[in-house]
Amino acid sequence: MTKHFLNLSDAGGDAIAAMIADAIDRKAARAGKPKGAADADTPLAGHTLAMIFEKNSTRTRVSFDMAIRQLGGTSLILDGATSQLGRGESIADTARVLSRMVDAIMIRTDDHAKVEEMAHYATVPVINGLTDLSHPCQIVADLLTVVEHGLALPGSQWAWLGDGNNVLHSIVEAAGLMRFDVRMGIPHGYDPDPGFADAARAAGSTITLTRDAAEAVAGADVVVTDTWISMGQAHADEKLAAMMPFQVTSDLMRQAKPGARFLHCLPAHRGEEVVDAVIDGPQSLIWDEAENRIHGQKSVLLWALGRLG
Repeated sequence: MTKHFLNLSDAGGDAIAAMIADAIDRKAARAGKPKGAADADTPLAGHTLAMIFEKNSTRTRVSFDMAIRQLGGTSLILDGATSQLGRGESIADTARVLSRMVDAIMIRTDDHAKVEEMAHYATVPVINGLTDLSHPCQIVADLLTVVEHGLALPGSQWAWLGDGNNVLHSIVEAAGLMRFDVRMGIPHGYDPDPGFADAARAAGSTITLTRDAAEAVAGADVVVTDTWISMGQAHADEKLAAMMPFQVTSDLMRQAKPGARFLHCLPAHRGEEVVDAVIDGPQSLIWDEAENRIHGQKSVLLWALGRLG
């Protein structure tokens, strides 16, 4: 059966744990190597990854490209301007054609239904590189980052500040799978899809929604935020005003657990969702987090192509 990675639950907790362990081992084995050098075992030699971008990208584009190269394979990039998708070819027909030509497909787009349609018609693995609903590859990197910095996931407390968006959805999904808790500090009118919290609670995690930033971060092991204004969003001034009480400041971080880690998937709007003193401070893991997109996605690719778990 074809293994797609549209959400974290497609893999499950045991597979995600295996991805984290594999990523840590592969990252350590690469110490001192040029970034473009392949891993010693080249497990995906001869494999090609097609990457479809309908939204702008820096980290997703570069990290997936480097991931498949380090695994011994190659990649190719398609976007709306240079492919027939931009001229009206259906997702279904694109999936059928690409399945005859490549070994896996990564798509970064807006509507999650497009990723689901791609997976329905593709006969090779489809990986969600971001949709408006979820961002599972980012959260694999986030989990990897805090684990390599010594945090045990089960029982840990995560705090989210800001918008109830796709990144939060995947964090909450991860909480149910990996047995940690999330307190979400979100202003009225910007709540997340309740389905993710319901599933995590059913799995035994405590998922709490509060309108108070200090309550959200109290005693947290990990504090996470994201850009408040996504590409193409309207009513930016109104949203910024609602979000400002949830800005991550040094004072707010002091209310988390001593030594709490700070994460941000980037790009950051400094002075909006987070201040420079936090994002550049000693508790920030954002540069490790960004690099770990490569290492996490290598393990996602290996899982999807049947080489892991």
